[in-house]
Amino acid sequence: MNTQKINKPSLLITGANGLLGQKLVKRLLEKGTFNVIATGRGTCRLPSEWEGFTYASMDITNKENVLDVFQKYTPEVVIHGAAMTNVDECETSQEACYQQNVAAVGNIIVASEKCSSFLVHVSTDFIFDGEEGPYSEDAVPRPVNYYGETKLQAEALIQQSSLNWGIARTVLVYGISHDMSRSNIVLWVKKSLEDGKELQLVDDQLRTPTLAEDLAEGCILMAEQRAKGVFNISGDELLTPYDMAVQTAEFFKLDKTKINKTDSSAFRQTAKRPMKTGFIVQKAKDQLNFKPKSFTEGIEILAKQLNLAN
Repeated sequence: MNTQKINKPSLLITGANGLLGQKLVKRLLEKGTFNVIATGRGTCRLPSEWEGFTYASMDITNKENVLDVFQKYTPEVVIHGAAMTNVDECETSQEACYQQNVAAVGNIIVASEKCSSFLVHVSTDFIFDGEEGPYSEDAVPRPVNYYGETKLQAEALIQQSSLNWGIARTVLVYGISHDMSRSNIVLWVKKSLEDGKELQLVDDQLRTPTLAEDLAEGCILMAEQRAKGVFNISGDELLTPYDMAVQTAEFFKLDKTKINKTDSSAFRQTAKRPMKTGFIVQKAKDQLNFKPKSFTEGIEILAKQLNLAN
């Protein structure tokens, strides 16, 4: 057992307690190609029955803490998934957003450079203005909110570093965390319709929604192949939130007549949203053998997980 452990490269995950982090740890344990170091703020919130990984508490905004953890584990690969992602909160708490999304990336870069780690960094469609989606990897970014600005600044820091790096850009990630602590559009629509509520969903915003398991798989493919450069890792169906709600209702055989179309002007949100993003994922399919699920397949996976959780 120990010889295996010595021979396997080590991979460190930031944000391991979050939705993507959980999916990364689970899939990496299944594949067994890396020694997994899961890190997160505070104590480990991963399922107690999971075995075969090491957990380290790490505050990505604390440079000394980051350097200490990296020095202890000297990861050959890092998947940096931790970030402040609540778009409205990023707009109102810009200093906290900057610390978590830009300064923290600087800390991860310095630590990764010291360990000669290959860095896979998770980014977002919100670096774009939503005028010309879906986007390819070489489209010109123009963020329309502070969250998007910080994620773009982080990309620039990585691209200017001396690291070997890959950037995984993604869109509207949905999935179920093991403790059911996070909702998503599928769960929200299902519960609301089961409760007999009327729903208003916009049909003037377009996205390529991404199953959390698919994003994890894409990041792992990049890690395994040390795939350099920018890759779009998302679903490949362009859908509006209204489309997603209808597909959810159809899957669970709920009353879709209660889903009403509206447009973005009906909602007041602190941060501006790009209208039409979504990604073209052909590069990831061709170079990484990335195979995203359809939205209906994603709903089916969530439904099975819900049944197991109940």
